[in-house]
Amino acid sequence: MSKSLDGVLTKKANQREAFTEAQLDELARCMNTKDGYLHFSKAFAFIQHPVQGKLLFDPYTYQVRLLASYHSHRFNINMLPRQTGKTTCAAIYLTWYAMFNPDQTILIAAHKYTGAQEIMQRVRYVYEMCPDHIRAGVVNYNKGSIEFENGSRIVSATTTGNTGRGMSISLLYCDEFAFVAPSIADEFWTSISPTLATGGRAIITSTPNSDEDTFATIWKQAEQKFDEHGNEQEVGINGFHSFTCAWDEHPDRDDNWKKAEIGRIGEERFRREYGCEFLVYDETLINSIKLATMEPRKIIMNMGQTRWYRNIKKDATYCIGLDPSMGTGGDFAAIQIFELPTYKQVGEWRHNTTPIPGQIRILKDICDFIEKETGSSNSIYWSVENNAIGEAALIVIQDFGEENIPGLFVSEPIRKGHVRKFRKGFNTTHSSKISACSKLKTMIENDKMEVNSGPLISELKGFVATGTTYRAKPGETDDLVSSILLVIRIMGVLQDWDPRIYNTFKSIEDTEDYEPPMPIFISTNY
Repeated sequence: MSKSLDGVLTKKANQREAFTEAQLDELARCMNTKDGYLHFSKAFAFIQHPVQGKLLFDPYTYQVRLLASYHSHRFNINMLPRQTGKTTCAAIYLTWYAMFNPDQTILIAAHKYTGAQEIMQRVRYVYEMCPDHIRAGVVNYNKGSIEFENGSRIVSATTTGNTGRGMSISLLYCDEFAFVAPSIADEFWTSISPTLATGGRAIITSTPNSDEDTFATIWKQAEQKFDEHGNEQEVGINGFHSFTCAWDEHPDRDDNWKKAEIGRIGEERFRREYGCEFLVYDETLINSIKLATMEPRKIIMNMGQTRWYRNIKKDATYCIGLDPSMGTGGDFAAIQIFELPTYKQVGEWRHNTTPIPGQIRILKDICDFIEKETGSSNSIYWSVENNAIGEAALIVIQDFGEENIPGLFVSEPIRKGHVRKFRKGFNTTHSSKISACSKLKTMIENDKMEVNSGPLISELKGFVATGTTYRAKPGETDDLVSSILLVIRIMGVLQDWDPRIYNTFKSIEDTEDYEPPMPIFISTNY
């Protein structure tokens, strides 16, 4: 036996020991690669409760899910409310990982020195409270690092641009990464990523801070779990698995607690620290609070690459809009399908390698399906964006035969004094886009429209004001948003034809909830 820095007895390395059968069984359960971490956490991990003192760890439901996320995924990013035990969970898991996985280098990186020491202190406490037959022997034991006899070590450090440089890291734990200075965080992540790429694992944990920092970037990429066909994956496009929980999943928190906490720290800080909302500095078209509450509906059927969220009703009207693309791997072509007069999204299609004739074929297949389900084509209205690429789509439709696509091909009305050759479909101008954006904003924020697509919701979160218009943030897409804006404009035409649509669609503009177009200069020289 040897003494730690605090005088607590630690286990010497490389000592012969005699174990009872029961102890061997417990040791074997902790070593189990499937769920050994959970048994260790519940049976041998003690924590220091701020009021009750030494307690055996009894994880809440969300903490069990958090630990499972650590164990099941190579790369983890966790955005959790304040005081939910994330540091405790991390300390327990890191201790188990080091003791029962040989030759591992675990780096704890915190944005402040005190934070790194706090995590290390919890690791040391978990270790010291373990019985001798469970804990591993130590070679070196100090405030900043622990080295075990199995060749594994835990090292703590403040996050800097050089932290971990040159180390062969098996598991990286970053604490409150959103609060590391942006320049340091970028430099640190750039230098540490190649190390992780060779087989290392990572756990990044923080409450949100800015919408533009490195943590936010990694989180947003982890949340992009839809592939090019709209199928949801377990991890994001960067390979990270994202995990969060609600503030009220903690059993000691309820609405009364929330009211008291808001009174103490204010609503904005509460939303950030407990609601885990990013401080959005970009002006999204849809209110950020509304965006945070929007959740995708489960897909009920895949028809090729078309995703259906609701069944077709015989007595409903259907509006279908196609925003075409070249289909050469660049921009996406997208189709939105909405039910009227309920304004519920029932289906969606998006792809970037389908040629224009294929896009028209998919549009026809969708209309065919709706006609079959409703028994009529009289309640089907469809159209296309007729910009430069749309012209090619119009030619394909003409060659294919407009009459061969069930329903009515809707076009925007010819404006008075319009001198250009009239083309079918809808041509988007600055003013028509802003007007459609305003309508979409009003309908969604006032719960007049039901959006069910996860990919569409993701695009709306990145659809921001830029200059005098709205578009996707750099590096993101807005093809699905463009197709829903086309559907909005089709609805505007249909309102003059169908009293049911007029009474629901038009009436929104007559209420105090209606938000007119952006108060910005709009040129009329098109």
